[in-house]
Order: sequence, then C-alpha cells, then structure tokens
Amino acid sequence: MNRHELVVLSALCLAASLAPAGAAQQRPQGRPPAAPTLSREQTWPAPTAADWKKPCLVRFQRTWEDAVAVAREEGKLVLICVNMDGEIASEHYAGVRYRDPAAAKLYDPYVCVLATTYRHTPRDHDENGERILCPRFGSVTCGEHIAIEPFLYANFMEGQRVAPRHIAVELDEQGLTGKELHDVFYAFDVQSVLDQIETTAAAHPPKRPVVKGDRPLVARVASRDNADRSAVESAWRNGDGATRQSLIEAALKAPQAAPVDLLRLALFGMDRELAAKARDGLAKSESPAAVPLIEEALRGQLAPAEKAPLLAALERLGGDSPRARTLSVVHQGLAVRSSVLDPARWMRAAPTEAEQAARGVRRAEVLARQGDVLRGQDATAMVELGEALLDQAQRADRDDDARWLLADVTAATEKAMSLGAHGYRPSALLAVAARAEGDESRARALALQAVTAGAPDDPTAPEALDVLELFARERELGLGGALRERKPWPPHWLADLNAAYAAMIRHPLANDGHIANHYDVLDWLGAGAPAGRFLAEGLDRFPASDALHERLRARLVKERGGAGLLEEHAARVAKAPDSPAAHSYAGYAALVAAEFERRSGRNEGALRAYDQAIAWYERAIELAPDERAAGDHFVALALAGKARLDFEAQQLDAAVSGLEAAFTRAPRSAATLDGLNVSPVDTAKMVVGQLELAATGGGSAGERAGALAQRLRAAFATLKALDPALLELPAYERDAPRTNGG
Repeated sequence: MNRHELVVLSALCLAASLAPAGAAQQRPQGRPPAAPTLSREQTWPAPTAADWKKPCLVRFQRTWEDAVAVAREEGKLVLICVNMDGEIASEHYAGVRYRDPAAAKLYDPYVCVLATTYRHTPRDHDENGERILCPRFGSVTCGEHIAIEPFLYANFMEGQRVAPRHIAVELDEQGLTGKELHDVFYAFDVQSVLDQIETTAAAHPPKRPVVKGDRPLVARVASRDNADRSAVESAWRNGDGATRQSLIEAALKAPQAAPVDLLRLALFGMDRELAAKARDGLAKSESPAAVPLIEEALRGQLAPAEKAPLLAALERLGGDSPRARTLSVVHQGLAVRSSVLDPARWMRAAPTEAEQAARGVRRAEVLARQGDVLRGQDATAMVELGEALLDQAQRADRDDDARWLLADVTAATEKAMSLGAHGYRPSALLAVAARAEGDESRARALALQAVTAGAPDDPTAPEALDVLELFARERELGLGGALRERKPWPPHWLADLNAAYAAMIRHPLANDGHIANHYDVLDWLGAGAPAGRFLAEGLDRFPASDALHERLRARLVKERGGAGLLEEHAARVAKAPDSPAAHSYAGYAALVAAEFERRSGRNEGALRAYDQAIAWYERAIELAPDERAAGDHFVALALAGKARLDFEAQQLDAAVSGLEAAFTRAPRSAATLDGLNVSPVDTAKMVVGQLELAATGGGSAGERAGALAQRLRAAFATLKALDPALLELPAYERDAPRTNGG
C-alpha cells in the first residue's frame, strides 16, 4: 500500500511532460506584465469554499466537432482554455476568474472549449442517463474535457503541456488547425491575460450573430451548440409524454448530429417504447460519437432481436471508427467458445501422489538409460526423456548447465517428432525450451500448436502454466497488432484468450499479475462484464494484491462513485475484521472517496471520508505495527486534506492545527501530492500567504494571524532541517517561471 492512486496518474503524466520554460511565451505580445511584488500564493489567491460554490460562468462546448460547427454557424473564433488541477494559477482561474461575471463576460464572444486531463466526478452519467457535469467547470462532463485534450495538444499546443493557457483560433476550412491569433501562458498577472482575450475578440467580432432562444424546441435537437443540447435535455426531463415523443422523433431525423445525450435519456428512462426508439436511433446513427452509447446499451439485458441492429451499427460505423470495429468483433468473440482450448480439460484435478511418484520413477529410469533411448526408435521414450531433461534444466544451479540441458531437451523432442510423436506433449516441451532459451516468437507458435493438439496430463505442472502464458500472449499480440494496424481479427481469438486465462487462474503457480493482465485486456476491449467477473474471482484468490485492488478501486469509482467505494470496502473489512490488509486497502479507498467528494464540492462528505480513512489506517497499524510507516504516510495526507478543507472554509486555526498534525505524523510526506495534485506543503504555503496578509492589518485579528503564521513558519523550519527538498515547488512547476499565469 505504498503506491499512489490511479486517479492521480493522469496528473503525474501531465506534470512529467511539461517542457522547461522558455523565453517569450506569449504570442503575440500583450502589454508587458508587471514584475510580481507579492508571493505567488498572494498573487494567485486560492479559491475559498464560497468561491467554489459559485457557478462556472464560462460556457464550453462538449466536443471539438461541436465547437467547429458552432463557430462556423456564428462566424466566431474558438478559444481553447487549458487548466491543471493543483497548479496555483490554474486553481485561481477555475475557482475565481471563471466564476466572476466581469471576467467571464470577456469569453462570451468566443466558442470555448476546455482541455484538462483531471477527472472531478467518478462518472459522466447517472443510472437514469442524466449528465453529471464537472463540478469544477460546469457545462461539460469530465469525460468530455478529458477526451478533447489529446486532439488539442496534438494540433494547437506545439508540444508543450502548460497550464493555464488560452489559445484563440480562427478556423481554416477543415476546422482542424486554423490560424492562432494568440497563445497566452506564463503571464505574470491575470489582467494581461484578460486584456489579450478582450483585444483579440474586439478585432474579430462574430460575423453571423445568431439568436437561438426563439426557435422551436424540436428545431434545436439537431444543433451542435451545448446551450441548445442542454435546453433540449431539460425539456425532455421536464416534459410530458407528447413532448418526449416529439423530441425523440426529431432525434431520429438527425443521425449526423448525434444527439447522444438525448438518446441516452430515452434509453435509460422508464418508458420502454421510447427506449426502443432510442435504440433505433442509435442503430441508424451515422456519427462515431454514438459508439460509446451503443457500447453501454449492449451491456444491458437485450433480446437477440434488440441486440442485432446495434451490432450491425457497430459494424457499419467501423469504417470510420476503430472503436466501433473493435466492439463489433469483441461482442462476436464473447458469444462463442474457444474451439482450441477447453478450460475444463485444463482445470481437472492434479495427479494423485501415486501417479506423481510413478511419473518420477519413469523419468529416473529414462535418464538412467539416456544413451540407449537416444540411439533407439521409441518416440514415446524420447518424449519422456525430454520431459526428464526439462525437469533437470529447471532445477539446475548453473546457467551453463541449464543451457546444455535445454539443448538436449530440444534435440530429444525433435527426434521424437521425427519418429512420429505428436500431440500436446512434444509441442509443449519445445515451446517451454524455446522460451527458456529466449526465442519467444518460436515459443508462442509452438504453444499454439500444443494447445491446438490437446491438454497436459498434469495441468498443475509448471510447464502447463508456461504454455498457457505463451498461448495467451500469442492471442494478445495478434489482437494488439490488428487493432494498431486497423485490420480485422477473428472473434475466436478473444474466446481463446478468455479460455486461456480461465484455466490459468486456477493453476497453483498463477499469480495476481496474470489476473491483472487479463482484466486490463478485457477492460481495454470494452468487455466490461467479463472483466468484472474475472477481477472478483482474482481477488478471492489474491485478497492482498495491490495490483488487483488498484483495478477494483478504479472500477468501483467508475460504476458506483465514492459512496460505492466506501460501501464495498466496509463490507470487506466486516468480512475480515482482523486483517491489516483489509483495513489498509479500505483506508486508501476512503482517501480516494474523500478526494472525489472534494472535487464535487461536498466538503462534509469529504471530511467524513477522511475520518473513516484515518480510523481504518489506525486499525491497520494496530493489527500490523511493522507497517506503521505506510499507515502514518496516508494518515498525514488525510490530515492535510482536512486542513485544506478548513482553509477553504476560512477556519484558519483548524487548518494550522491540522497541518501541524500532518507534519508531525509523517514529516517526509509533506511534499507528497494527493489525488488533487496538492501537497501538505502547498496548502501550508497558501495558509501562510493569507495569514501574513491578514497580519498587516494590525489589531487583535492581525496579531492572531501573525501568531498562526509563525507556527507554520516554525513547521517549515523543521521540515527544511529534515530535508530542504520538502519545501520545493512541485516537479511540474520547478522549471517554470516563478509565477505562472495564462
């Protein structure tokens, strides 16, 4: 339990890719920024809890395609807004400026899109098909602002992932690149950025202003504008049966516009007739944007007659959508059984002790007369010799001895095959020997030959697991290569892969890596239900696997949110009340749940989750004192997370006390980033910056603020004495100009 959560991986990847700051990072030059005179924390004050409760007033489009359509219709520029969780200026824009009416009004002349790789809600839609808007930015889902980022990075960011950033674009005819009118980042103050946004907009006013509010609602169904889409979805939500019928009929007439969120509302609503019409709309859709919803629809319990049109749609859309093509073949593969590998034959009982003993005697005998066997013509004896030599090679202490023995295995087995030996045993021997000798490609081909020929006499033998691994790898490489090259692949490959792992998971030498690998492949392919069943089976066998728990957390967050994450781990703790691992995994899950509550602005829920995390970790430490260091680390992060919430609520006494407790509990964890990309030291610096400003006001309040600031300064001195690196800027800001902006 010493690894950070999946939810922070995108943040770390983004941070790692930040380029060093260069000169002249603003194009074209606006007015020269004034040199900062305040600390960075005072220049970019952190949003308070009250700030975050205000709505984000900058309206973003859901996709790049939508933005292009709206910009062309209205003759507007596109403004690309880039943001990053935890980065000091990004936090200020997201929590303060985007919520300020005067600042947000400057964005109105543009068609805005948002790029940020951080997820702030576990899901994009609830069980009823309703959109769950990003609590940080509103108007779009987290999935939408995440999905658009790779395209914007590839086409407009010139190889630099820097945030915050504002890029104004005048589209070309294709709407892919266009002319960049300004690209502002690394500015030293907000005003210069807002001035540039205002100046560019004034020089390029909308060419075709459009008034949309007075149009009939059904006419807005085909619109790509987020405002129209939202209005239509609101009308559906609040409308009667006749209104919904008219809207779904309009959607069926707009296959190019792909109003997938309207279709989603119908699909997951309570009206079966409207759900059927939604499936009909999906089946007729001409847009790849419908593919994810088709994927969701196919997860439900559908009759064959209901499923067939959706599968046909995937096959049709596969010409333009690799994802559709993949899903089409995946569903075909899930519907068939492997014709070459029968898991039941590989999962039968191991040989009895008597059978094992008899096999050992035969191997000893054949080794004793090795020369006679090699000179003879007995193919079966030759195979038995190969098996005995392989057993010796696996037990050899010296690499040279193992290499000579493996060469003898290959020679004996190849001679056996020349004498007519066939079936699983000789092919498996050659496959395992080739793998041990480093010829992976030949080993996979031989494993495929072995599996096609049959099953082992002893399914628990080490070489049986080797063969299954090689066979599965052959299928995985085939699938991966076909997907990369956008070539068709036979559905039975997936059936073969599932069968191999179904047998593999029951092998006594299997490990959690086998389960994690197959889960990842299934999840990547979109086979969600089989992936979930396989993960559950894996956790039953390996309940203390970091790799499997990481995947469980990600799955629970996606399907059930933070509350589901807590419920599942509470149940796991109840089943194993004396297991330190169960409590430790539960504590980590509670931390993740707390961070999602924070992202959603549910601070009371976040505080409860942090308290639960601390309680579970305290119990884990009590049960396993040797693991105290890891437990203290995560307890310190929970204490710092609570302190951040106290700071945002302007409860500064509590914030200072919480940070002191965090630094005392695990001082070397002070610079660790949490799932929101904020470290305990980051929060402490924010608190100090505000307290020191308040201290200049004098009076009793100023004295109190000064005293609190001094307490944190004393904590900083202690951390610096321990390790000066604990007070450095985060890695993603270390090489950037001292004050970021844009």
